[in-house]
Amino acid sequence: MDVNGTAANANHHEIGNPALSTRPTMFKHILLGTDGSAASEHAATIAVDLAHTHGAKLTALYVVDPYPYLGVGETNPMGFQAYMAAAQQHAAQAHAKVAELCERQSPPVPLDVRLVEDVTAMRGIVDTAAELHVDLVVVGSHGRTGISRLMLGSVASQVVTHSTVPVLVVR
Repeated sequence: MDVNGTAANANHHEIGNPALSTRPTMFKHILLGTDGSAASEHAATIAVDLAHTHGAKLTALYVVDPYPYLGVGETNPMGFQAYMAAAQQHAAQAHAKVAELCERQSPPVPLDVRLVEDVTAMRGIVDTAAELHVDLVVVGSHGRTGISRLMLGSVASQVVTHSTVPVLVVR
């Protein structure tokens, strides 16, 4: 302790002080799972703020669920093509919203966008987190409870269950 009662530790840094560019950071790479919903937009705001605070890179991931009409695409390839075109357009819109949030920061938050196809949202998020060696996964929750959660499942709870890195679920 110094004369003011402050710990005299060279490794002690005030969290959130941008003047301390050499401060250790908790997060270096954050993965945001986004689907363009209001819940994921709120999660994006939190993820961008965290990335900015920690000087971390942000990767925004959009997962295109497997084509839901098995067998139909084989006889009607236009159905599959229309599904994929719509999914890619939706992904681009979701990524653009995250990019806008990143650009608003000063300095802008480094952003990488990814699109993963033909896997469940949970599997895409968990596998991408492992592949990229991220420090944190951020996902939004729609806040469903009761029967609707049991019937629909929860991507957020599945990610929490299967992820090997910390997961922040934003409501």
